[in-house]
Amino acid sequence: MAEQGLHEDVSAKLLVWYDAHARDLPWRSKRGIKPDPYHVWLSEIMLQQTTVAAVKDYYIKFLSRWPKISDLANASQEDVLRAWAGLGYYARARNLHACAIRVVSDWNGKFPEREEALRTLPGIGPYTAAAIAAIAFGRSHAAVDGNVERVITRLYAIETPLPAAKPLIKERAQALVPKKRAGDFAQALMDLGATICALRTPNCKICPWTDHCEGRALGIAESLPRRAPKAKILTRLGIAFWVERDDGHILLRQRPQKGLLGGMMEIPSTPWEPKLPRNVSAPFESEWAKLKAPVEHTFTHFHLQLSVWKTTTAEQSLPNGGGYRWVHKDELVHEALPSLMRKVVVAALEHRPRLRKAG
Repeated sequence: MAEQGLHEDVSAKLLVWYDAHARDLPWRSKRGIKPDPYHVWLSEIMLQQTTVAAVKDYYIKFLSRWPKISDLANASQEDVLRAWAGLGYYARARNLHACAIRVVSDWNGKFPEREEALRTLPGIGPYTAAAIAAIAFGRSHAAVDGNVERVITRLYAIETPLPAAKPLIKERAQALVPKKRAGDFAQALMDLGATICALRTPNCKICPWTDHCEGRALGIAESLPRRAPKAKILTRLGIAFWVERDDGHILLRQRPQKGLLGGMMEIPSTPWEPKLPRNVSAPFESEWAKLKAPVEHTFTHFHLQLSVWKTTTAEQSLPNGGGYRWVHKDELVHEALPSLMRKVVVAALEHRPRLRKAG
């Protein structure tokens, strides 16, 4: 009972702080207004591995274009990918669209309230299911993301490295969830980690939990959470082929639906491997010139160096293999090109004088 009373005291202090200092975010409902599950879900999917600052404009744009989940379900995947372009981690966009279709077809356009049912939907994992259940439906679930992991490890001085510490962190966070205002508590924890219990410089003096924080008392808060050593990121190589038709059209290709950047458009490229292929398979037989410097981009598990080869052609037909189409270079901005391919476009358009014959 004493421990339960302590939990209630800690939770109450956080909610008092949240009432005074909650961030004003476009997806958050005002106090006393029931959250829209569609808005909660959309924001949580967008916020995965992405900053609040980067998400705000995308969120507003999506809601303006698809105000209801049925509108999003009726959109084409290509339109969704176009609207998502630049936000990264594109499997989220494919799952977003697939989830909207499932909610409309299987749940009559209404999100299920239970965490277990939410986890059966495309793109909704344990954290997102808990966040939606808590914020949209007031269910007593702890939504544990990176910010919350940091807060809880410091509060309880958990020195076990991540990811091994995750079950204990989840258990500790769940014990703090109050019977009432579970959604506000979930958002308060997120705000605390984002604004006060920061990664490198926690502002303990103004933290509502400063008197309860074991990490602070031991002088180790800034070193938490501990993390297991990261594996070395490998480098892969590839070649992107910039084919420009005499009338200004550029050759694009749609990537396979499954796999990295699935369903997105690309400047056609070779597979990305540890070594460049000996026999390069270009879309056309042509005289190719290449940019002096490769385009570089880092994904979660590898770093990519992508050489850019360029050619011009009067050819109107498309290469064999499917997925190709011609798009005028002035219209590339409207295509579902991931950040990597936008780097290729910029490099190809801005560095014409720095070409030399490929070989």
